[in-house]
Amino acid sequence: MSFEDYHGVWVFLEVRDGQIAPVSLELLGAGRQLADKRHTELAGVIIGEGVRQLAGTAFEYGADQVYVYDAPIYRHYRTETFMKALFACTHKYKPEIILFGATTTGKDLASAVATDLPTGLTADTTMLDVEEDTGLLLASRPAFGGNIMATILCKKYRPQMATVRPKVMKALTPEPGRTGVVVEESIPLQEDEVRTKVLEIVRETAKKVKIDEADIIVAGGKGLGSAAGFELIHQLADVMGAAVGASRDVVEAGWIGHHHQVGQTGVTVTPKIYFAIGISGAIQHIVGMQNSGLIIAINKDPAAAIFQNCHYGIVGDAFEIVPMLIAELKQALRKEDEHVGKV
Repeated sequence: MSFEDYHGVWVFLEVRDGQIAPVSLELLGAGRQLADKRHTELAGVIIGEGVRQLAGTAFEYGADQVYVYDAPIYRHYRTETFMKALFACTHKYKPEIILFGATTTGKDLASAVATDLPTGLTADTTMLDVEEDTGLLLASRPAFGGNIMATILCKKYRPQMATVRPKVMKALTPEPGRTGVVVEESIPLQEDEVRTKVLEIVRETAKKVKIDEADIIVAGGKGLGSAAGFELIHQLADVMGAAVGASRDVVEAGWIGHHHQVGQTGVTVTPKIYFAIGISGAIQHIVGMQNSGLIIAINKDPAAAIFQNCHYGIVGDAFEIVPMLIAELKQALRKEDEHVGKV
């Protein structure tokens, strides 16, 4: 296959509740770096109904060009309709790289498009780079249960495709007023040709922990010994008004629900403060919290890998250190309340 006709870096712009999803804005930031390194353009692809005006947001976050498929048939996401649109656009304009958020929609669409093209697809990428001279996308992700980082290349096919986990890339600071080129596209697809129909949208009402939105997270690992020992994490989190996180081992042991899991097979988080207590520091966990503003680790094993990935580390028994920390925090809060009362 000749790659001479393939140019540009694309980002699939996922739309949620009428806005471009945060992960897509993050990917525009990553895509901008790749495109600049390759001296090529960065484009977004947006599919939906009433989405044309969102192109302006994409320009502010780094896109040079946006391909728009705006029609009633794209009102709700369906694999078939979105895949046909993106496949047609890809076949027509031939990008060298396409990035998707590793969301339910992004993973589904990327795998369908990659299969039909056909080309390779690297899933759940956590690091991206590109060789300036060859254009090879260097998509890295944890492998073998998170024990190593593997860099995957697609040498024989184009475009090169990857899904990227939310929160691992940084969105650019938006530049108000920045403009670009809008390319309106369409394909001759009729509703009666689509095999799936959306009959009803049911919003999930059950309250779930959204640790990816928390400013402070207190996370615990198997070093706490038992579900009873893990209660220490809840106690510290309660005092600080923090969310509770956990390692994969803790979740698999049944000490806490999956929605609290941080890591490759859980949630990627970027809080201002992250406490890692009794967590050894396996790669699969590190990739989920390494971009936190401040990481504080407590572990009685001085050789624990977590100490290589934290800003402050305390070597000691969590059952001695955390209660002292809780007591100091409570005292500080009491003093603050007394001061407010006097004022």
